[in-house]
Amino acid sequence: LPQWDRGWAWMVLLAAVLLQGLTLGFPSCIGVFFTDLQHEFQASNSETSWFPSIMVAVLHGGGPLCSILVKRFGYRFAVMLGGLLSSVGMVSSSFCKSLGQLYLTAGLITGLGSCFSFQAGLTALGHYFVRWQTLANAMASTGVSLGFTLWPLLSQYMLDEMGWRNTFLIFGGILLNCCVCGAIMRPVQLASGSLVQLPRPGEDSGRGTACFQVLQKYLAFDIFCQNKGYQIYTIGVTWMMMGFVLPHVYLVPYAIQNGVEERKAALLISIIGFINIFIRPLTGLLSGHRIFTGRRIYLFSLAVLLCGLSNFICIISAEFNVLIVYCVILSIAMSGIGALTFQVLMDVVEMDRFSSALGLFTILESITLLIGPPLTGLLVDITNDFHYVFYTSSFLLISAALFMGLSFCALEKKRNLKEASKVPLDNPSRYQYNDTPTEPQPESQSTPAVVYVTSI
Repeated sequence: LPQWDRGWAWMVLLAAVLLQGLTLGFPSCIGVFFTDLQHEFQASNSETSWFPSIMVAVLHGGGPLCSILVKRFGYRFAVMLGGLLSSVGMVSSSFCKSLGQLYLTAGLITGLGSCFSFQAGLTALGHYFVRWQTLANAMASTGVSLGFTLWPLLSQYMLDEMGWRNTFLIFGGILLNCCVCGAIMRPVQLASGSLVQLPRPGEDSGRGTACFQVLQKYLAFDIFCQNKGYQIYTIGVTWMMMGFVLPHVYLVPYAIQNGVEERKAALLISIIGFINIFIRPLTGLLSGHRIFTGRRIYLFSLAVLLCGLSNFICIISAEFNVLIVYCVILSIAMSGIGALTFQVLMDVVEMDRFSSALGLFTILESITLLIGPPLTGLLVDITNDFHYVFYTSSFLLISAALFMGLSFCALEKKRNLKEASKVPLDNPSRYQYNDTPTEPQPESQSTPAVVYVTSI
């Protein structure tokens, strides 16, 4: 297969890096506009926070829809459609007369477009790289950190120069570059010489059967009921996400309220992204060492715990120098969470069901991503104290870390007791945390339809 792992594949990798920066990195700049939007529409903290919440929730939860789109029309079409939707959403948002309109344009339309571009781009990367797939995915993930670094700085500069409406209009043009990245991702030639085949409309025998098959493929409720490890991990991460996103939404307005200059406040988010560029690959390499095999869930829980404890720094003081220390510690913890989230999921679920397990996983976490910031914003409106943002975030993160760590420890002890009481098997399961393993199912396709990856 001459075009895999070399030549044009590296252009596709560059396009994937840009896509991750343009899509996953984009929500990081929304906090810069928080105060201006609040004043423009005379809205409460809770009402204003629905805007980034909808965008992030759709970006994460649209994975199964993106998977269906990729299977039907191909990843190139999905990436370019996503770029078009993202651009239309931001251009339309520059003309919005109410927050409700902003929820629809920048929240729903841009969020869905970003989801299509990002996740279909990762699918293309999986088709182009075989031998160097792990390296390619690691390099592509640097785009997220670059986006986290550059978007807030660009946003603050343009906000100062031309206001939020004109800035959103220009952002629509910038996001249109996702279509250029999609154009680079031409369909892969298979060994037989034919392009990746797409299913023809009308091939399904019955609507009911087809609906059940789609749910079984993309939303694995059976795994959730049978696999204790997957059940614990999904509940823990879903609970964690409600608190994980809060500092990203409220850090900038919190700093501004406490006297930090607006440019410096925007710089805080960029510091988090800049440190992630270097720490995330190192964390990924460290966790991949064989000494951590079967123990990555505990590293993940430790990173979540550190993330929760770091919020107390903001509670102690809101001085700029103290907030820089907070951002450094938070970014290190975030790097661990981002590098380990899907690796741990691979440890607890059989790979032939990974795609469907991931579909349910992203849907559930998108729900808490949606409701977390508005509920916390309502608490801030009632108390008029931003400290409750970080109290809430700390409680959710620390409780999630303890729940996952202690539950997996108990599950492992239970498994060890079962193994000690039985005759050793010739071929023991390699899935350490699968309490009730199911029979492996044959792969229907050589590659998964889509790979879901979140912004954490």
